[in-house]
Amino acid sequence: MTMRVKAASVQFCHRAGDKEYNLATIARYVREAASRGVQLIVFPEMCITGYWHVVGMDRAGIAALAEPVPDGPSVTALLALAREHGVVLGAGLIEVDGDTLHNSYVVAEPDGSWHVHRKIHAFESEHITPGEDYTVFASTLGCTLGVLTCYDNNIVENARMTALLGADILLAPHQTGGVASRSPHAMGTIDPALWAARDTDPQAIEAEFHGDKGRGWLMRWLPSRAHDNGMFLVFANGVGLDHGEVRTGNAMLIDCYGRIIAETWRARDEMVVGELDLSLLARSTGRRWLRGRRPELYRALTEPTGREMAPLEARFSPEPT
Repeated sequence: MTMRVKAASVQFCHRAGDKEYNLATIARYVREAASRGVQLIVFPEMCITGYWHVVGMDRAGIAALAEPVPDGPSVTALLALAREHGVVLGAGLIEVDGDTLHNSYVVAEPDGSWHVHRKIHAFESEHITPGEDYTVFASTLGCTLGVLTCYDNNIVENARMTALLGADILLAPHQTGGVASRSPHAMGTIDPALWAARDTDPQAIEAEFHGDKGRGWLMRWLPSRAHDNGMFLVFANGVGLDHGEVRTGNAMLIDCYGRIIAETWRARDEMVVGELDLSLLARSTGRRWLRGRRPELYRALTEPTGREMAPLEARFSPEPT
């Protein structure tokens, strides 16, 4: 296995439906990353098509944004960037496969190969179909990558399955933070006026990004996904105004002990870069715990309880009493 991977996570404020602008932003960061020796660069969920404006759109509107994978123009552009700059890069879009639409995340490799993860817990629209598979693959980086998109990471079983399938590095693209959560102690909305004033009063908006609506919420669970499962984690998130909500960015790299390698909470488009020392994996706490499992005790994990929610219910329905 390759022992060190130089990785980057990018947060940027996409433009809804403006693929040309969003792909140009991706290309700009890929060029910068390559000039700094980055081998792996991770962009946010649905950053090519835009995200929250899709909620409430009819099927025809969503389908107009969607593209086939890998033959659509956006993935063609990602593959060209990967090949030109010799990097592995991931970015999200809406995929059309026959009559089915997916919230998909594509990882483009410099040798022309590609991988796609279809979000397992897709709740953006009744017209978007959740995926049915985990995505773990041997990369040209010389290690094994896994992908979980946004809410996929909230479900602990998904992170554990990705680790059991052999992932060394988990790519975790998101569009989160600043969300009107039903839980009084998880996130909460941010006044868009603070984002509008980010250049004249950066401290006000960055206090929100660093606080419980952004980093504070993430720190309660995100590092544990890496630590407990013996994986490195690359968290890439949108930042700024997203159809009425303010995403909090907080791009970060986390090691297999749950320690922060690099991060930002600035209120702007930004890339963080760090080195992932994969030699830490073999003796990491999480990997020792994986070897200490007793699978014969866990049969109930695969049995429905009757309390499960459908994907759309997970986002929009009231909490069960």
